[in-house]
Amino acid sequence: MAAEIVNPRGERGADEAQDELFDPAFALHRGGKMAIEATVPVRDRDDLSLAYTPGVAKVCSAIAEQPDLVHDYTWKSQVVAVVTDGSAVLGLGDIGPEASLPVMEGKAILFKQFGGVDAVPIALDCREVDDIVDTVARLAPSFGGVNLEDISAPRCFEVERRLQERLDIPVFHDDQHGTAVVTLAALRNAAKLTGRSLGQLRAVISGAGAAGVAIAKILVEAGIGDVAVCDRKGIVSEGREDLNPVKRELAGFTNKAGLSGPLEKALDGADVFIGVSGGTVPEEAVATMAKDALIFAMANPTPEIHPDVAHKYAAVVATGRSDFPNQINNVLAFPGIFAGALQVRASRITEGMKLAAAEALAAVVADELSAECVIPSPFDERVAPAVTAAVAAAARAEGVARR
Repeated sequence: MAAEIVNPRGERGADEAQDELFDPAFALHRGGKMAIEATVPVRDRDDLSLAYTPGVAKVCSAIAEQPDLVHDYTWKSQVVAVVTDGSAVLGLGDIGPEASLPVMEGKAILFKQFGGVDAVPIALDCREVDDIVDTVARLAPSFGGVNLEDISAPRCFEVERRLQERLDIPVFHDDQHGTAVVTLAALRNAAKLTGRSLGQLRAVISGAGAAGVAIAKILVEAGIGDVAVCDRKGIVSEGREDLNPVKRELAGFTNKAGLSGPLEKALDGADVFIGVSGGTVPEEAVATMAKDALIFAMANPTPEIHPDVAHKYAAVVATGRSDFPNQINNVLAFPGIFAGALQVRASRITEGMKLAAAEALAAVVADELSAECVIPSPFDERVAPAVTAAVAAAARAEGVARR
C-alpha cells in the first residue's frame, strides 16, 4: 500500500501504459518489488503509547543495560542487509548502485519467499574497499547478517574478509559461497548417480573470479580428487608470474597434477567441467573429457557449453538457466543458510556450515536421482527447512552459535 501512495501504479501516461503492455518486466517493477509493513497494530492511543513513546523507552533502557536483548526486542536477529556497490551486477557488469537496486530488491524478496528472512537492499555509492567496509560496519548494528552481492573481484574477497574480522554477525558473499554450495550439492549427487565419489573426480573450473575461487575451495574441502582453475590466460598454476594474490593462493591448493597451458589442455581426460566465466568451449575440447563426464556450464544466458553439445559427451548436464534441468541456482542455498545462522545467532558462517548446507541440499533429492534431477527445484518446499536445520546444527558444532 505504501508504494501505491508514493508511486501510484494507476497514474501514468498512455504511452507508458502501452509500453508496459508489451513488457511485463517494467509493469511488475513499477513502484518497486517490496515494501515495509508493521508487525503490530497502531489503532488507538494505547497502541501508540506502547509501540512508540513512552513504552518504547522501557525497551531501549533495557537494551542499553543488556545489549543482547536487542535480538529479542527488535528485528535485528531476523533481518539481513543485502549490500552492493553495483560493480558486477548479474551479467550486466558495472552499472552502478542505482541500476543495481532492482536486483537487490529481487534478492530481498527471495530471502523472504524461500527462507522467511527479512532483508533490506542497500546500494552504496562508493568503490574503495576501505569505504565499503567502514560504511557496512557502521550500518551493522541494525542487522543480524550481511549478504554481500555483485561486488567485483578481487575486491569482493577483501571486503568480505575484513568485514567478517570486524563484525560479530555473519558476512556472506553470495556470488562466491552460494554458488559454491549449490555446485557441490549437485556434484555430489551427479557423482553418486554415476557410481563415483568426489575423491575419484578431476574437475576443471573455467573462471577464476568470485564464484570460481569459492567453488575450488569448497571442492577441495569436500575431498575432490583434483581441481584445476582456468582464467583468460589458461590454467592457474604456481609457475605463472602474472597472478594476483588471490590467484597465487588458489594455485597453492589446486592443480595437484601440475598442469599448465590453456583450458583445452586441462579438459583432456577431465571428469568434470564447471563453467562460471562465460565464453565458449570448443566441442573438440569437450570431446576429450573422460567417459561419463559431468558438465556444469553455468554462464547466463549463454552456457559455456550448450546442453545440446554437452549431452553428446556427458552423463549429467547442469546450467544456470531455469529452462533446462538441473539449474544451479543460488536461491537453493542463501535463504536457508542465513535462516539457520540467524536462528542460532551465529557470529559467522564457517566452512563447516557451508559443507553442511551442501550435504543437506543434496540429500533432499537423494532418493529421486536421475540425469535430470541431481539438484532440487527452488520451489521444492523441503529445501529451506533442510538447509536451515543443517546450518544451525553445524554452527552449534563449530562453536559459533550463541543460543
